[in-house]
Amino acid sequence: MRIAGSTVLLTGATGGIGRILARQLTARGATLLVTGRRLEALRPVAAELGARPLVADLADRAHVARLAAEAGPVDILVANAALPSSGEALDYSTEEIDRAIDVNLRAPLLLSRLLAPRMVAAGAGHLALIGSICGRTASPSTSLYNATKFGLRGFAHGLRQDLHGTGVGVSIVQPGFVRDAGMFADSGAATPGGVRTVSPGQVAAATVDAIERDRAEVNVAPLELRLGSAIGGLFPGLAARVQRRVAADGALQQIVESQRKKR
Repeated sequence: MRIAGSTVLLTGATGGIGRILARQLTARGATLLVTGRRLEALRPVAAELGARPLVADLADRAHVARLAAEAGPVDILVANAALPSSGEALDYSTEEIDRAIDVNLRAPLLLSRLLAPRMVAAGAGHLALIGSICGRTASPSTSLYNATKFGLRGFAHGLRQDLHGTGVGVSIVQPGFVRDAGMFADSGAATPGGVRTVSPGQVAAATVDAIERDRAEVNVAPLELRLGSAIGGLFPGLAARVQRRVAADGALQQIVESQRKKR
């Protein structure tokens, strides 16, 4: 898929990864539509890159349908918006569970459904869904987040098969621990000791590569984390025992406490 000359809808454009994605897509020659919940946060991104801002709260189902309509003809969707959703599942209210599922899973699913028919008719297009390494193996205090990212990965691979031969590609991009952006940066927590991280720029570059080369799945993480997540997916009981021995719980707990204060 050629990004140059394409119209790209990017969700979650105001976050750390979203801003760098926006810059890299623009540098590749895309006409960019950026979306987020607050216009005041979108305006600087749009002004910097000459993008068109579209305000939408992806937890509001009416907003998602309206966003697809307002975006008009789109050649590429980059579904980047997500809620961290860390913490014990028993601590979440029904409303909070609904919001996490709506933003992390339902919104990219529905946007794909609403935008893909035009791509199919044109014989070209791409749907890039930003997941997480948490969509490959579960970890403590992230059961809700795991659920949404496991679901997103399954949807991406199934949809890719459905669209095979149409000229429309589907990619799932799954970052590991990201420094300077995402849930660790937002909470102020340190990443787990001994675990290497990736940069927002690496995630953005991998997303661009996935679009241009029509890659089914890209895991943006150090080798040991990619191998660990693959083994964890095959042997979840073993992975759980190993994780209980790793001193990652302290960092995750900091994230959990930070999100509790925001809720």
